[in-house]
Amino acid sequence: MTETANQPVIIDGKATAVAIRKEISQAVKYLKEQHKVVPGLATVLVGNRTDSATYVRFKKKAAAEVGFHSIDRHVDEKITEEELLQVVKELAEDENVHGILVQLPLPKHINEHRVLKSIPVQKDVDGFSALNIGNLVMRGGSPPLARPCTPWGCIELLKRYNIPIEGKNAVVLGRSNIVGMPVAAMLQELNATVTICHSRTKNLQSHLLRADIIVAAVGKAEYVKGDMIKPGATVIDVGINSKPDKTRKRGYRLVGDVDYAEAKQKAGAITPVPGGVGPMTIAMLLKNTVNLCCSNNNIDISQVEAQAKAATAPSYPAY
Repeated sequence: MTETANQPVIIDGKATAVAIRKEISQAVKYLKEQHKVVPGLATVLVGNRTDSATYVRFKKKAAAEVGFHSIDRHVDEKITEEELLQVVKELAEDENVHGILVQLPLPKHINEHRVLKSIPVQKDVDGFSALNIGNLVMRGGSPPLARPCTPWGCIELLKRYNIPIEGKNAVVLGRSNIVGMPVAAMLQELNATVTICHSRTKNLQSHLLRADIIVAAVGKAEYVKGDMIKPGATVIDVGINSKPDKTRKRGYRLVGDVDYAEAKQKAGAITPVPGGVGPMTIAMLLKNTVNLCCSNNNIDISQVEAQAKAATAPSYPAY
């Protein structure tokens, strides 16, 4: 596909996530019919934070739509650390649960690290256990049982839009454990030449202008401007920030880490905010759950994926 400088490919994360969910539904159907097993996702919500409850509700809805076995544990915010560890232990021992998600943040009196560490790697649906991260960055070893969802969503968008990665210069802006570091490892895994930029990086613009692929995950509204982007580069915007806007009923609008209006004039392909990376996170969480289900039951995941894709066969624009 040939695009002009001010008509980039808009990478539609919402549509891609819908396609992935359809594939997962087919995978669940195949696992149920051929192997008599249903992927199970357990969520643990502590307290009544509105944002946490909203995220969990979205995840529960997505799990139900694809046919997962779903278990929810909503406990009082005054629960002790030991009691919460017991909840996780019970879910870990449940053969019908293949992925465990403890919604963060936890109350201050609870050690988050200790709770997350108690989740067995075989059920680490977020993909953040030390073993999963270690396997992600080790060349030639065992693949991770699950991958961090948002970074994996970025990579999946690149793949499904047929954007070349191998041999390309990729700049990851941000070095968080949640996005920056894992997505850098995944890009390297696919043979990109990766530069990680952060708050101490000198001459940031010079690094960005050499990039064929930019992944922005810095948490600053519209930080990456058009003059920082090489013509034709692919821009993956992970950020989601609120910006005051008196024309909106709620008084603000959501923007990414990239100045979308300016970047569109330079990029060859770009994700919008909202509707880009955001919808992919839950889709990849569901994909991790299927992978863990297959791993826990010694089922060949490649066969399951092939059956699912054959039943859906979505198409994406060539880039």
